[in-house]
Amino acid sequence: MTDRYAVIGNPIEQSKSPLIHTAFAQVTGQDIGYTKLLAPLGGFAQTVDAFRAAGGRGMNVTAPFKLDAFDYATDLAPSARMAGAVNAMKFDGDKVYAENFDGIGLVRDVVHNLGCPLQGQRVLILGAGGATRGALLPILAQGPAEVVIVNRTVTKAQELANLALEHQSGAVPVRGVGYGDIGQQNFDVVFNATSASMSSELPPLPDSVFDAGCLAYELAYGKGLTPFLKLALAANAHRLADGVGMLAEQAAEAFQWWRGVRPDTAAVIQKLTVPLV
Repeated sequence: MTDRYAVIGNPIEQSKSPLIHTAFAQVTGQDIGYTKLLAPLGGFAQTVDAFRAAGGRGMNVTAPFKLDAFDYATDLAPSARMAGAVNAMKFDGDKVYAENFDGIGLVRDVVHNLGCPLQGQRVLILGAGGATRGALLPILAQGPAEVVIVNRTVTKAQELANLALEHQSGAVPVRGVGYGDIGQQNFDVVFNATSASMSSELPPLPDSVFDAGCLAYELAYGKGLTPFLKLALAANAHRLADGVGMLAEQAAEAFQWWRGVRPDTAAVIQKLTVPLV
């Protein structure tokens, strides 16, 4: 019997999740059906209830429902609690298990696919929103030399840094600063977790942050050479990447969580990659 899964969002037509999970099912021999669900604003719970009643086994969650999913879940994983948001759910009777695999997917893409170990590295993260919240603990678990969070509203960066210090298992220094406080410090890895690239804007970032050999990583995907990546390129950053690998890897984590087998992501990443030109 075919097991049913879906991605829920509004809008939802742009989602690549059905393509990704259908490809994963084919290479792993899993009998699943995967669809898109457009939920009306304010109608998340009712849409999920109907899907579960019809035999749905699990869901990916995209904007704007990641906070609704957090409230809907009965059992939140530590990753979801730290992120304050949910991007994957698994249904078992009355139980709704919830995870956030975004940070794990990001780290796996950087370390495994791009061959860029984070251990001992100086890491800068732009933005103090949900994307950064989800990424912090997986990044800290890699043992970087330090993590600096920079945000236009300094207090948000500082609050997030303090939260990370409370929850991490190691002793990695974490600081929250404003853009004017970076000075001439440079970094080995710079993540753009702001929404600036969605509107073709550039965060007020000095190009001195990119150390020689730096990896500049744009969490948005499919946007080509964004203003952030253009700045990094002009500053002679050694490597540029966008979030297509993160998208595939977080999907693979969810697939393994649901089905007990982890698919290879290389073919999906190659299919979805947009050249950075």
